[in-house]
Amino acid sequence: MEEEDARDYNEPCVQCSDINWGLTEEGKFYCRSCHNVIERTREVITGDATTNARAQSISRGLKKKKKLESSWEWYICEGFQFILSKQADALQALGVSSQFKDDVLWKFWRIYLQKSQQAYCDKPRREVVRDISTTCDSDTDVDRELEITRILGLASSASDTDVVSKSSMGGFSSTSNLSGKSFWSGSVDAGSYLQKMKKGEIRMSMPMTLAFCYLALLWLRESITLSHLLRLVMDGHIPYLNAYKDFPEEMKVYGTDCKIFHVKSWPAYEDVHEKTQALAVYLKLPCFPDIAEGSFLHPNILCMKYLMEANLPDDMHKWTCRVVKKTGVGEVDFLTLCPENKSAQNVKYDILAVAVVVVVLKMLFLLDDHYEWLLADYAEERNKRKEEGCPVFDIRKWYLVVKNALDVEQKKFNEGRIRHLWRCEKPLLFFVHETYAFLKKRQMVVDLQRQFRTLSGSVEPAEKRSPSSFQLNWTEEIDCFHGHSLVGILQPKGDTLTTLNRKYWLCTTALCKRKTCGHLAYFKESNFPHSYQFVLNLFSFILRVKPSLIHEEVCAIEHKLFYTELRKTSILSKV
Repeated sequence: MEEEDARDYNEPCVQCSDINWGLTEEGKFYCRSCHNVIERTREVITGDATTNARAQSISRGLKKKKKLESSWEWYICEGFQFILSKQADALQALGVSSQFKDDVLWKFWRIYLQKSQQAYCDKPRREVVRDISTTCDSDTDVDRELEITRILGLASSASDTDVVSKSSMGGFSSTSNLSGKSFWSGSVDAGSYLQKMKKGEIRMSMPMTLAFCYLALLWLRESITLSHLLRLVMDGHIPYLNAYKDFPEEMKVYGTDCKIFHVKSWPAYEDVHEKTQALAVYLKLPCFPDIAEGSFLHPNILCMKYLMEANLPDDMHKWTCRVVKKTGVGEVDFLTLCPENKSAQNVKYDILAVAVVVVVLKMLFLLDDHYEWLLADYAEERNKRKEEGCPVFDIRKWYLVVKNALDVEQKKFNEGRIRHLWRCEKPLLFFVHETYAFLKKRQMVVDLQRQFRTLSGSVEPAEKRSPSSFQLNWTEEIDCFHGHSLVGILQPKGDTLTTLNRKYWLCTTALCKRKTCGHLAYFKESNFPHSYQFVLNLFSFILRVKPSLIHEEVCAIEHKLFYTELRKTSILSKV
C-alpha cells in the first residue's frame, strides 16, 4: 500500500540522488536510502468510490507533535451519572412519565451517592482518593513497579477491542515517573473501583445503571417490564453498549477506565433483577406504591398481553384470571415490592404472567405430545363442517403458524447478533498516544467497507426500527387465532365450564431451596414433551430469557395451585 502511494513520485532525493520513496504514518515522503524527509504536495483519492473526488494532502515535514488536549479531572461516579442521564432521556423520549428523571431516578441516585460516601457527606471518598494520590511521589520504585504490573495485567484482560502493543509497553520502565491519573486512567478514582468491595457495599457498573432505571420504572408502575427494558437496550434504543462515546471530549476514557465502562456482553435478566433487589435494600427504600388489579404489572393485564403476542385465543384469559386468583399471585401484598420486608417476594412480573399462561395451556391441552393432537383432530373436523359461531381453536394449526413465524424472527435475531459490531467509532484505548494510529486504521476500514458496498451494489445498513411492545404481530385474518373458541375443550359443570381432561402432569413433585442450589427446579429439555418445550421456547424468545427461568416459575405456580393434592400425597407417602 505504501509503495503504491509513493511510486508516482519520481524526483531524485536531494541528498543521495536515489529514487526510493516511502510514506510515513503522517503521510510524509521520506527516502528509504538516507531517511531524508521532504515536504511534498500530492494528490490522493478519497474513500468515496462513487465520486472519485481528489483532495490535496500537504505533508507537514518534521514538526513536533501537538501535546494532548487538556482534560477535566473527573470521577467514575460522574461518568455513570452522565450515562444515567442519557438513559433517562431515552426512556422519557419513549413515553415514560416526565417525573421519571428528576423526581424519582435522581432521588435514588442522590441516596446512593450519600450512602456510598461519594457525595452529599462530610468527607466524600473522592477527597480520600485525592489525598492518597498526592502521596504517590513518596512511593518507592518497587511499589510503582508492582502497581504498573497490576494495571497492565488488568488492561490485557479487560477488553478484546483495542489491545496494547508490546512496542508501546516496552518504552516504559518501572522507574518512569508517571502519575497514575495522567497515564493509566482518565478518571481520578478508577483504581479504587477495581479493588475488593467491602461487605454490604454496592459498586456501580453498567448493569447497575439498568437496575437504577428499572427501580425508578417500578416506583412509577410504568408499562415497561424488565424483559422489555433489556430488549430496548439490545435494540439500541437505550444507551448501554459503548455508552462512553457520548462523554464530553474533556472526559478522557482510557487505561483502567476500560475495565469499568467497556461492555463485552448484553445484560442478563437474572443479573439485573438481582442487582435491582439488592439496590432497593441498600438504599433502604420504603414500600413501593401498590400494584393493584388496574396496574399494568398485574398478572391479569400482562397475561392478556402475552396471549395476544403468542397468538392464543382471548377466551383463555378467563382461565388465566382464575389461576391468578386461585394461587394468590395477584394479591397486592404479593406483587408490591417492599425492601424492608426480607420475607417479601421478589416478583418477576413478566415471567410470572408467562408462567400462568403455560399452566393454563397444560390444563387445557395437557401438552404431553398426545392429548393435544387428539383435540386438534376434533377441532379440524368441526371447522370443516363450518358450523355457526367462531371457529374452534386448532392447536396443531396454531403450532405450524407460530413455528414458521418464530423461525423467521429467530433467524433475523441471530443474524443481527452475528453482524453486530462491538467496536465503537470512538476509540477506547489503554494508552492515549495510540489514538492517531487507531483512528488511521479505523478510517481505512470504513473506506474499504464503503468501496466494497459500492462495487457489490449492496445497500447501506438499515436504520433501527421504532420500538414496539410486541415482537410477533398477527395481522392477517388467516393466521390470527385471537377470536377462536374453546368449544370442545371445555365442558359444562353446573353454572361454570371445566376442562374436558381430568389429568395434569407436574413438572416436578418437589421444589428445591434457592439457598441450596440457586434454582427452584431442575430443567433439562430432553426430560419434557416436545409440545412443552416449544411453548417454553416461544415465550423464551418473546421475553429473551432462558427457558429454565420460565420453567422454574411454572413449577412454583403448580405447587401453589395443587398444594392440597401435593400435601395429601406427601402425608400418604410417610404413612
